[in-house]
Amino acid sequence: MRTVIILIHLMIVLAMIGVVLLQKSEGGGLGIGSTGGFLSSRGTANVLTRTTAALAALFFATSLLLSILAGWDRKPTSIIQNTGAPAQQTPGGPAGQGGGLLDTLRQQEQQPAAPPPGPPPGPQVPRSQ
Repeated sequence: MRTVIILIHLMIVLAMIGVVLLQKSEGGGLGIGSTGGFLSSRGTANVLTRTTAALAALFFATSLLLSILAGWDRKPTSIIQNTGAPAQQTPGGPAGQGGGLLDTLRQQEQQPAAPPPGPPPGPQVPRSQ
């Protein structure tokens, strides 16, 4: 399905390039030499102008459809998940029990924490901060 839409998209692109190149130049590149405004005597009723507008709308539609199809199968991922690397020894369990960051943190919470060290014996010297 994507291949068909990509081929249609490419045909629309080539047709749009051809139609734009066929149009009459009004001069006025960089604002030089143009006496008519946007709606000049040429008007927007010209066949090439309407064809260009239709091709531009089709180009936009196929681009939007391709971007939707590109994100259709994408599933949300997390940077905290296990990357699928070979199992390694984790700091809370043997290899093969998953190695994600959350698993490691859960295992550290379950282990009893060491009691905080008490004050050292003897007098203490005040320290400036």
